[in-house]
Amino acid sequence: MGDTAEAARSALSRARAAARAKGLRPGLKPRRRAKDVPADRRSDGGRDPRLLGDQLDQFVAERGWGADVAVGAVIGRWPQIVGPDISQHCEPVDYTAGVLTVRADSTAWATQLRLLSSSLLGRLADDVGEGTVTEIRVVGPAAPSWTRGGRRAQDGRGPRDTYG
Repeated sequence: MGDTAEAARSALSRARAAARAKGLRPGLKPRRRAKDVPADRRSDGGRDPRLLGDQLDQFVAERGWGADVAVGAVIGRWPQIVGPDISQHCEPVDYTAGVLTVRADSTAWATQLRLLSSSLLGRLADDVGEGTVTEIRVVGPAAPSWTRGGRRAQDGRGPRDTYG
């Protein structure tokens, strides 16, 4: 039995020496190397400086504001997205739950924008991401108020012209 125990010890010491020669640490818990950890799970403990843009992206993502920020960028860059001709005659006025409301300066342009809405949705999907803007609601120019003034109808019905 002494020879078998000695042979086992000898084999174990040879295996440990071979492992050390390969850079392994036999008998100890293996250390994780940085390249073994996926890039998105690496942590610097918050001690290394990060770029401001990366910090802002993380801040917006943590609060779920991604879609709102993207739509805000659309409203700010409206002339570049739709072109100068269209942007002279309409402007985005509201965004609620995937619906972008656009006000045209005449009923003719409102009709034209309704016809162009599918191509505008495609441009917006390319610019802010698919599904952020699901519908474009086009409204015409605001009608004047007929409740006061010289053109007020006494019976309360007012003029019968349509605006928008």
